[in-house]
Amino acid sequence: MRKVLLVMLPALLALAMVIPALGCASEEMWDEESYVIGAIFSTTGAFSNLGVPERNTVMMMRDQINANGGINDRPLEIVFYNDESETSRCATLATRLIEQDKVLAIVGPSATGPTLGIKDIVTQAEIPLISCAAHKGIITPIEESYWVFKTPQNDQDAIHEIYSYLEAEGITKIALLTDTSGFGASGRGYLISEADLFGLTIVEDETFSTGDPSMEAQVTKIRGSDAQAVVSWATDKESAQVARDMKAQDMTIPLFCSHGVANRAFLESAGDAANGVMFPAGKLLVCDQLPDTDPQKEVLVTYRDAYEALHGTGSSSTFGGHAYDALMMIIMALERLGDDMDGKSLAEARQMLRDEIEKTENFAGTGGIFTMSPTDHLGMAPDPFVMIKVVEGEWTWYQY
Repeated sequence: MRKVLLVMLPALLALAMVIPALGCASEEMWDEESYVIGAIFSTTGAFSNLGVPERNTVMMMRDQINANGGINDRPLEIVFYNDESETSRCATLATRLIEQDKVLAIVGPSATGPTLGIKDIVTQAEIPLISCAAHKGIITPIEESYWVFKTPQNDQDAIHEIYSYLEAEGITKIALLTDTSGFGASGRGYLISEADLFGLTIVEDETFSTGDPSMEAQVTKIRGSDAQAVVSWATDKESAQVARDMKAQDMTIPLFCSHGVANRAFLESAGDAANGVMFPAGKLLVCDQLPDTDPQKEVLVTYRDAYEALHGTGSSSTFGGHAYDALMMIIMALERLGDDMDGKSLAEARQMLRDEIEKTENFAGTGGIFTMSPTDHLGMAPDPFVMIKVVEGEWTWYQY
């Protein structure tokens, strides 16, 4: 027996040292000197035209807030990382923000794939995440999305907006041209599943990969069909290529795109081929065309003017707006909490912040009017979209 005890003693001593350490970690206090928020955006790679305005926006907001005394007399600190549009890198960076940087919450990522790639990570770590990506599956099912919120309009709702227009115009036959990425694949699923609801028949269903330099072969197949319109589901770079390839083949049927083209980079890349393209988007791109009674107009114009004062006329985009909405929800939640988080552990502070974000009510953001709830972590009021048509290289609110 004595030999057994002697053998076990080192292990028992090691365990005794580990147990208090684990207990201390679980009770680690948050840094009450400042509010540290993490941000992961794609400022290089396939989604850089989304991530750059998102990063610029949160840094602009940080500077504005700190210049005005901070939040509850504390400075706002943003720890930013670029995931390079890569899901695996995003996962590594999310872990770093949680374990090393000890952030209270995370804003981002920019795209659907990276967001889905860290959903389990933030859930297991019990830290709030407000994504800037559109896929409805980011926040559903709600029982698996307790720690996850998002600010862009749902891809399914954007598809309904396009399909409602097609139905009103008497169009019944369409062709699909979609990206195989997370955003494109999820959009394709809804494009197919929702078509019957609007009396639409899909006569061609073509796909492409992110970064493909040409969609000529797919466009040629569509041109040989009896499609009355094309719906392309991707972000700006690939959608611009679709528009150029359709123009090169003298196709005259209309091209509809996702809200992933809602930035000036699409206009610049597509050139003259952008004219006539239609897509649903938030109201930021046409905020000057809104009536003064619109409840979003003031925040839209204020955000647009502040951003473009720093980055140039025409540089604002709905993607930067998604980051504005996400960070603003965190800021408002922190303001409401006041000193209630003082003396709490980091885990408790994260829980309190999550609960307060979920109480967001009637927030007029850039993407819509938000009222979160335990059953809805987007909480967007109906009809957040306008239909936008490119006319002579400019965004136009197309009212029908």
